[in-house]
Parts: sequence; C-alpha cells; structure tokens
Amino acid sequence: MEPQLDQEIILGPLHKGITLASEAMGNKVWNVLGHTYLSKVESATSFAWLSLDPTGTGVPPHVHPTQDEHIYVLEGVYTLYLDGEWMTAGPGDTVRMPMGLPHAYFNKADAAAKALFWVSPSGQLAQLFDQLHNLSDPDEVVRRSALHGVDFLPQGSVPGA
Repeated sequence: MEPQLDQEIILGPLHKGITLASEAMGNKVWNVLGHTYLSKVESATSFAWLSLDPTGTGVPPHVHPTQDEHIYVLEGVYTLYLDGEWMTAGPGDTVRMPMGLPHAYFNKADAAAKALFWVSPSGQLAQLFDQLHNLSDPDEVVRRSALHGVDFLPQGSVPGA
C-alpha cells in the first residue's frame, strides 16, 4: 500500500543502541534494483543502510532535493557520477553528495561491493525502499521515487550512465 500524498510520515528521535553487523534494524531488508539493503539506523534526523552491490548493478542518475547523502565504501570499487563528473571510490573512501546534486553509482568492477549509505534528514527514503522492494518495472520505480522525494533524471541525459 502506498502512502497518500497528503499523509505525513513521522519518525521519532534517534535511540541509543547497537545494530549488530549481522542484523538489520527492525529486520528490514530490501531488494532494490538488484542490491540488498539492510536498515542500520532509522530516525527523524538520519537513515542509514548497508548496501550489498553485486557486480553490474547500479542506481541511475537522480537527485535528493531535501537530503544530503553519503557513502562510506567498505569493499569493492564504485563508479560514481557526481554533478557532471565520473570518478571512483574504494575501501575507506567517503563520498559526499549534497542535497540537490545529481548523482549515480554503479559497481562496474569484477567483484561485489559493500558500503554504508546514509541520508540526512531521513525524509521518506525508508518508506520508498518498502515500495521498491522486489519491484522490477523501471517506470514504476521512477514514479514511486518521485512520490517519496527522489527525482530520477531522464534516461540518456547523462553520458555514460
């Protein structure tokens, strides 16, 4: 069931505690565009997830108009599009994507990649992942994303994507 456009989703404060490496917060695990996402932190101010990215997967160019996004690379190499530039990030690198910045990421390497992603504020991204779980229709992914504060750029608007 999709949230209504006029429905406000309110998350509470950040609670102390530990989400173990082998666990997902609230047992939330999503399959989104071939990636496995494990929720690690969900609050009103931040949302973090572990992303397991098989080779050949990626998220096309998009914008978060009201969220800053970060990636801390744990394993593998990510090919990133950041506001008109292509670059790579590997283990130990932190990628910063300010709100409004067009960006994309892909695992074009021969091995799986793993990274911790987080956004601030949380917005409706966790709810979007609920909507995208196991969804395979790209047009529906774009439509639902727009309803949850993520705007995909038109296909073909970014060379090399």
